[in-house]
Amino acid sequence: MSDHASATALNAPTRSTNRAFSVFAALLLVAGGLSAFAVGMWLPDTSPNVDLLLTGPLLVVGFLLAEQLSINVDVRSGAAWTISFTEIPLVLGLLVAPFEVVLAAHVVAGVGTLLGRRVIDRAVYNAGLMFMEISVAFAVAEWVKQLMGPHGPFWAGAFVGTIAVPLLASVLGLTALRLMGKGMRVAPSLRLVLQTLVVALLNTSAGLAGYEIADKAPWGGLLIGLVFLGITAIYLAYSGLLREQRDLEALSEVSLRVARSGRHATGPRGTPDESDDGAENDEWQLIAERIREQLNANRVVLRLRTDPQAPMRTLIAGEPLPPGMRRDDPRVLREDAMLQLPGAQVRYFRIVDAGEEVSEALSRRDAQEALVVPLRGATQLLGAIEVHDRLSRWRGFGKADIQLLRTLASHLSTAVDNRRLLARLRHDAYHDPLTGLLNRPGFREAANEPMRQADTTVVVRIDLDVLSTVSDALGQAWGNRMVVAAGRRLRDELGPEVPLARLEGGAFAALLLDRQAERIQEIAERLRAALSVPYPVDRLTVEAGAVVGWATTGDCEVEEPDPDALLQRADVAVRATSENEPLRQYAPSMGQIFLRRFQLVTQFRSALENGQISVHYQPKVALPSRQVIGAEALVRWKHPEFGRVTPDEFVPAVEATGLVDVLTDFVMEKALERVRRWIDRGLRMSIAVNLSVRTLADEEFPDRVAAALARHEVPPELLTFELTESGVMADPERALPVLRRLHAMGVVLAVDDFGTGYSSLAYLRQLPVDEVKIDKSFVLGMGTDLGDMAVVRSIVELGHSLGLTVVAEGVEDDAARDQLVGMGCDVAQGYLISRPLSEDRFEAWLRARTVQVRGARDETVLTLVH
Repeated sequence: MSDHASATALNAPTRSTNRAFSVFAALLLVAGGLSAFAVGMWLPDTSPNVDLLLTGPLLVVGFLLAEQLSINVDVRSGAAWTISFTEIPLVLGLLVAPFEVVLAAHVVAGVGTLLGRRVIDRAVYNAGLMFMEISVAFAVAEWVKQLMGPHGPFWAGAFVGTIAVPLLASVLGLTALRLMGKGMRVAPSLRLVLQTLVVALLNTSAGLAGYEIADKAPWGGLLIGLVFLGITAIYLAYSGLLREQRDLEALSEVSLRVARSGRHATGPRGTPDESDDGAENDEWQLIAERIREQLNANRVVLRLRTDPQAPMRTLIAGEPLPPGMRRDDPRVLREDAMLQLPGAQVRYFRIVDAGEEVSEALSRRDAQEALVVPLRGATQLLGAIEVHDRLSRWRGFGKADIQLLRTLASHLSTAVDNRRLLARLRHDAYHDPLTGLLNRPGFREAANEPMRQADTTVVVRIDLDVLSTVSDALGQAWGNRMVVAAGRRLRDELGPEVPLARLEGGAFAALLLDRQAERIQEIAERLRAALSVPYPVDRLTVEAGAVVGWATTGDCEVEEPDPDALLQRADVAVRATSENEPLRQYAPSMGQIFLRRFQLVTQFRSALENGQISVHYQPKVALPSRQVIGAEALVRWKHPEFGRVTPDEFVPAVEATGLVDVLTDFVMEKALERVRRWIDRGLRMSIAVNLSVRTLADEEFPDRVAAALARHEVPPELLTFELTESGVMADPERALPVLRRLHAMGVVLAVDDFGTGYSSLAYLRQLPVDEVKIDKSFVLGMGTDLGDMAVVRSIVELGHSLGLTVVAEGVEDDAARDQLVGMGCDVAQGYLISRPLSEDRFEAWLRARTVQVRGARDETVLTLVH
């Protein structure tokens, strides 16, 4: 008998509970029993030439050895081809023993092996197959013997009868596969039958040759035994090599599938995609199925947690779990005796010799035996693999299966760990770490495909106001909390399907398609209203506002705009918003603003070289003496195309492109040249230069200042740097060291626009400054607002209490000057004294509006005349 087809049928993924297979197995048993009875009655009575008491046990041993030395080769999913020596004891039995003895030996060997391995759930099919195989073998042998008579070889009937058995078993096995839904196509089926026939011919021929030699030659039995041992060794070596090859293929396939499943991990989309989840589950299902096939098991249960934040998922290959085990109840899983998995070793449980708790766990799974191994990553438990009941007529799981599962678990754990790392890197590359929303690259990737498929697309940009103010006053942590809260509000308004990104700071972007795009005005109003709801910050409530700008594909000048093009235009729309118009849709005319800004940035360096950018000076006068003590240097740009460009327009653009250091150095050089000429005329007047936030973060800036002072031979006290408190507080850890170095050099430091920030009083004592400049909005309002007058008076008193010089800017009338004199303000600056003037006009103003007098230290000073 050959085990080819029987293994083929029984390695299918369903068990005998399959109704069609159960009916087929029952019919096969009935047919086998009837065939055995009929053949036994039909065969002629013959007197055996051998001792039946010896022949019977030897045949039992022969059948047992033949099955134990079999080699299994997978032929398809859930099906295997088995190479065995079963034909050898069968052909010998046909030659020397009666039908009843061979049938009994075969049944005893088969049933004994099944009972020894506790594989009893397919007893009906196996018993029917055993009866049918021996019955067919003896019937065919007797028919051939009668057909040939005394003329042919005596072994012809035994030869043909033995060959008929594997062919019959193959047909029955293929039929069982078809009934169980695992049918093979015609061509593979024919190849399988042909391979079965080749092996049967080889084994049958070897058995007959051995019989002839043992019967005719002296010591032939010993010779046959040695040959048989050699063939067995070759078979075993080939079996080992074949198993290793299959195991390596399985390991490679599992690793590749895990890597492929990593492609479905969270990527640039803002929310998980159900199709991606389904694709990932399909990959893991195929992995579980591949493990089941490789171990020839009835069921594999793969418990896995690929995402540390997600619950454990359970995938089943093969027969479904009983209903009570299908739920992923964490408590039940924690208390399951089979899942108490310290270490990383494979555990082999059998219901016949397991403890009470393990036996109960196996019973709940409706399993007789199980291999269980944990999946351990570098830092935590990733899951576990359970393998239930080996699909074999003869044996359960062996050492090779345990070794393979251990190696599979190790590879799978490493692959899952690497996949999780790759998924984390991919997630971080496309997501904002603070809010968990998309970042700019993630938004671009998430929007590309939907934009190509949609008829109408809108990119919305939402900017949260007062964020920088909150960060300055309460610290970056509180500002971050507002950003997170704002992102959550936007997500609640837009829903989980809309791609939503945090671009930077308090700026967000969203992608709306088709029907949503048609309601953009309504949605924009809702988004602004959601962000304008007060934010609870500790025990405070922070009022906030928002502006919204958007751009549609229809308004874009580009024929097929990409996400960046729409986002750029939405940004232009946001910049065009105002207090009275916080919602703006992009219009092509706004693009000219962006183009103008781009031209200003690209032409800035050439403008410096060509003299388009110049420095104007606004004088500063001491109170009440009216002595001109210096001026503030203010940059101006006279563009050949745009005319006069205000600093409020081009300075932010220059700062944003990193060219502000060039501008600062230019203004400082011009200012020091002017101071040097004054010194040469005997005048000691200082010039103030404004510093930007980026300059305060430049650690090399103090070195450049020292070099410039030395080059122009100007005392450091004649150079003043004006800085805004918001600029310092944007990054105090980097700005303060720079300011301390400048202060140590002797350069005068002044806080500009003092009184407009929330952190003035808290940080003023920490800043190494010499002057405070009262913001002009308070000075201009003194004549009509008592509150502004109180603020100015408080700043003057505060500055003097800290030993600082107080400068008031925005002085435009005599009343304001007189009020400042009365408060004790030290210096005045404003249109009352002079507008900012070009270098030549400033010199002319000094000659026309001042007189030279001798100062208290016998130095030349300029005093403003009435």
